[in-house]
Amino acid sequence: MLFQLKSYINFLLKSQNEHGLHSPFVYELVTRCFYDTSEHSEYELIKEYRNDLLRNKEIIEVEDFGAGSRVFSSNQRPVHAIAKNAGVTLFRAKLLSRIVNYLNIENALELGTSLGIASAAITANNSTTLTTVEGCKETAKIARQQFQKFHLKNVDLRIDNIENVVSDLTGTLRNKNIEQKTSEKFDLIYFDGNHQKQATLEYFQKLLPLAHNDSVFIFDDIHWSAEMQEAWKEIIEHPQVRVSIDTFQWGFIFFRSEQVKEHFTIRV
Repeated sequence: MLFQLKSYINFLLKSQNEHGLHSPFVYELVTRCFYDTSEHSEYELIKEYRNDLLRNKEIIEVEDFGAGSRVFSSNQRPVHAIAKNAGVTLFRAKLLSRIVNYLNIENALELGTSLGIASAAITANNSTTLTTVEGCKETAKIARQQFQKFHLKNVDLRIDNIENVVSDLTGTLRNKNIEQKTSEKFDLIYFDGNHQKQATLEYFQKLLPLAHNDSVFIFDDIHWSAEMQEAWKEIIEHPQVRVSIDTFQWGFIFFRSEQVKEHFTIRV
């Protein structure tokens, strides 16, 4: 907790808002998407989806495959507590929905479904197709129930270790011809399944071939630990990454080859 507090203070000292952004792409993203305060039709579904989970008193046994939890001391956890403490916040879910619409995301991949709040945000527009991966069977069971209850039909939930699904996706890509490779690529990949340095870097490297020039990768909890900050630093220094944005909670990377390599620290 002390580490994150120090990281946040450092972030605030470095961060900026839309003023002084010299990249037209980033300026438009920040002003028209990040700072958009208008109401969107998707918000109601996202809010109801999350509130429904907050009312759920069922207790499930959770398997942690990543860095574990700083909130829970037991694997026996009430669904409403998971939604409140481990799920994406309503603010972040709305932001994610705006990003999906602003960037015209058609095909997305999510590593770490949890209860599916972020999944609902990504697919609330009824046009984005999402492949989402969850290793914990009990958590995935709740997410699947929610997807059915809220009629989210564009979600392909895969209950498996992230490593297996990533290997399947990249292995399939290698075995197909060029025309088929294009159809396998993702417009957005949301990394929220393992907050450990080595796993994060491995997923990033393996999934790079599934990105195209206009893809966005979003990494959750980039300041979770010193190791996650190290992973984030290595990611943004990768030669294929041209634009990177640190919003403290999330890190965004873009592969826009037409742009000069540049990093931004922005308050959201």
